[in-house]
Amino acid sequence: MDGPDGGEQDDNRSGTRDERSGPEPSRRDEPGSRAPESRDRVPERDDRASNPGTRDRVSGDDHKRATRNDGEPAIEDGVGRWLLETDDWRVTACRDTVMCLGVITVVGLLLFGVSGTWPPFVAVESGSMEPNIREGDLVFVVDDDRFAGENAVAETGIATLESGRASGHEKFASSGDVIVFVPNGDPTKTPTIHRAHFWVEKGERWVETKADPGSLNGATCNDIVTCPAPHDGFVTKGDANSGYDQLPRSGADTTIVSPNWVTGKAMIRAPMVGGVRLAVGSAGAATGVGPTVTFVATGVIALVLFGMAAGERGP
Repeated sequence: MDGPDGGEQDDNRSGTRDERSGPEPSRRDEPGSRAPESRDRVPERDDRASNPGTRDRVSGDDHKRATRNDGEPAIEDGVGRWLLETDDWRVTACRDTVMCLGVITVVGLLLFGVSGTWPPFVAVESGSMEPNIREGDLVFVVDDDRFAGENAVAETGIATLESGRASGHEKFASSGDVIVFVPNGDPTKTPTIHRAHFWVEKGERWVETKADPGSLNGATCNDIVTCPAPHDGFVTKGDANSGYDQLPRSGADTTIVSPNWVTGKAMIRAPMVGGVRLAVGSAGAATGVGPTVTFVATGVIALVLFGMAAGERGP
């Protein structure tokens, strides 16, 4: 626009624009301004980045995370933490052993509470109970007064094959209970695990009253020393055997099994696990250790084998 004041207006406008677009010296020099603060903070961030120890001093939580990320913990971080987290093979071996013993102790106490007898397992050494119980099986047993039904005889807590047939009580694919007993009550003999077939009373001619002729191998009462029965007890037989244990040179080769000779009643079997138990038992017999040490050793070996098998299968 033309006019007498046009030149002044243009000069004023250009000066105003110059003032707006130009730097502001007063703000640069003013203390406490934002720009100097930003420049002052940059070295602080650089110091933290170049000196990892700065972060450790600032926060205890950051120190713990840094220790874990940097590698294996040191004893200075705490003995308990070091024992739990270190990869040192000696500490790891001790830690795994203690863990195994702890698991075995807890399991052993639970099994004893359920079974009421010790040890709660027996290993089968022969095939006299096949096919229902096989050689090498590990069998869980309970005290004879546990889990007794109405079909138990003579207040023993044991159901015989004879009474089991009447009530439908079955164990290991046949009527009646399978019991663990010491032949002739002799503690030096290996316990036998056979089925209780029927109960007899002292003086009873059981061959003539209750025996199955097919399990007598042609013998009569006059041919068998245990007939008449010398005392109250059970006539027993292995499921795979042809004759009763009370026959001469047959099965367990024992007289009538007294209830006092019964050490347990079979409940559940673990196939082929008994081989470990037998091996440890043989070593225990040679060294003179008791059943508790044998049980613990068996448990440790079983856990190790289980861990190896799990490792081979992978995730």
